[in-house]
Amino acid sequence: MQPGSKLPNVTFRTRVRDESIGGDNPFKWEDKTTADYFAGKRVILFSLPGAFTPTCSTYQLPGFENNFEKFKALGVENIYCMSVNDSFVMNQWKKAQGIENVDVIPDGSGEFTRRVGMLVRKDNLGFGLRSWRYAAVINDGVVEAWFEEPGICDNHGEDPYGESSPENLLKYLEEKKAAA
Repeated sequence: MQPGSKLPNVTFRTRVRDESIGGDNPFKWEDKTTADYFAGKRVILFSLPGAFTPTCSTYQLPGFENNFEKFKALGVENIYCMSVNDSFVMNQWKKAQGIENVDVIPDGSGEFTRRVGMLVRKDNLGFGLRSWRYAAVINDGVVEAWFEEPGICDNHGEDPYGESSPENLLKYLEEKKAAA
């Protein structure tokens, strides 16, 4: 994806809490579209190979969570974490990490990830199809800035991390604000 590119229109199958259901598992299915997440607001989207994985759980997700107020002060309304995992996994990962400010988007089928050109094979790790690590500033469904880890390819032997880090996106937003 390049700055100026419009995000693909995709429907995501999510599970949301609904207290009217009662019981131990008060969740229902709810379809959300690209427009539901991205229309009419400036947000950060970051994507990673998988929930509960080391770099994702230790650095990337907590880094965006811990810097949420800084991002808000720089004009970001929401921060979304996407992975080619189902809604059950994404919700449990968010809960296990104690995340309150970053919302998760399950791309269980990998459709969104495929359509933005970031779907890669991770068979070497036993993962199958997953997302290459990237982050973006999205303004009303259009890519403002794109941060992709170098070396995108199937079955990459490493897990590069730096371009899509919260620190790198903060630097971009601070420089953009200073230049305005």
